[in-house]
Amino acid sequence: MRFESPATSKEAVALLASEKGHAYILAGGTDLLVRMKMDLIEPDLIVDIKGIPAMQSINASSTGSRIGAAVSGAELGEHNKLKKLWPGVVEATNLIGSDQIQGRCTMVGNLCNASPAADAVPALIAAGAKAVIVGKNKRRTVAVEKIITGPGQTSLARDEVIEAITLPKRAPRSGDAYLRFIPRTEMDIAVVSAGINLTISRGIVTSARVALGAVAATPLLVPGAARAIIGTKLDDGALDKLAAACSRACKPIDDKRGTIEYRTRVAGVLARRAAKIAYQRAGGA
Repeated sequence: MRFESPATSKEAVALLASEKGHAYILAGGTDLLVRMKMDLIEPDLIVDIKGIPAMQSINASSTGSRIGAAVSGAELGEHNKLKKLWPGVVEATNLIGSDQIQGRCTMVGNLCNASPAADAVPALIAAGAKAVIVGKNKRRTVAVEKIITGPGQTSLARDEVIEAITLPKRAPRSGDAYLRFIPRTEMDIAVVSAGINLTISRGIVTSARVALGAVAATPLLVPGAARAIIGTKLDDGALDKLAAACSRACKPIDDKRGTIEYRTRVAGVLARRAAKIAYQRAGGA
C-alpha cells in the first residue's frame, strides 16, 4: 500500500487517475480507517488531502460561503461567522461522532461515505449547497443532492475529488435547522432526520427547501414539502401539509432500528419541529 500527501488538488487527481488498483481519499479517516481495520477494503493507494491549502480553509460571508473538503467538524463548530449564517449546517456536521471524532471528521467525508443516514447531507441539501469537483480534465460544480446515488455509492468518477462545498448567498431573514432522531442520547446513527432552510418576508415564507435523511436509499430533497409552507405564516395547517408531504416522500426500510411505519411518521414530526426552528431563526414569531 502506498500513502501519498499531495500539495494541490491537481496532484491528488493525478494520483487517483494513475492508480490501477484500489485508491481511496483520506480526509479525516474516521470512516476509512474503520473499514480498513474491519478488512472491508484493502487500499493500494491512500491519498491524504489534509495538506492541500484549497481544502483547508473556510470563507464565510453573506454573499456566499466556501468550506474546504479537509475542514474538520471541530473547525466548523468554532467558526462564528459560519455558525451565524448557517447554524443548521454546522449543527448537523457537529453531530457526527464524539469530540475526538469531531477533531478529524469532515463534512465532505460524511458526504462521500454516502450513507443514507449521513447527518451533514440533509442540512447541506436543504441549504442548496454545491460540491466543487476537480477531475483530470475538468472542474465541475454539482448540487449536493446529486452526489449520492445509493448506499456507499456516489456520482464521482474514479479520477475526481471534491475540493470544497459552497453555500449560496444568504438572503436577509433566513434560517435553517437540522434535527434527527436516534435511539440513544448521543453518538448514534439517525433513524430519521430532517433539514429545512427558509426565507421569510413580513412573516410569510417566501422560499424553502426541505430534505430528509435515513428514509430512503439516498437523502431526499422534498419539493412538495417546501411548496406546502411557501406563502404561509407557518401556521398549523401549513405544518400539517409539510408533515404529510414528508411522510409521502419516504421510502424507508424495516430494520432493528426502526420500522417503515415508524420512520414514515417520525419524518413528518421532525420536519415540523425543524421548520419551526428555522422560522424562528429567520425572525418569525
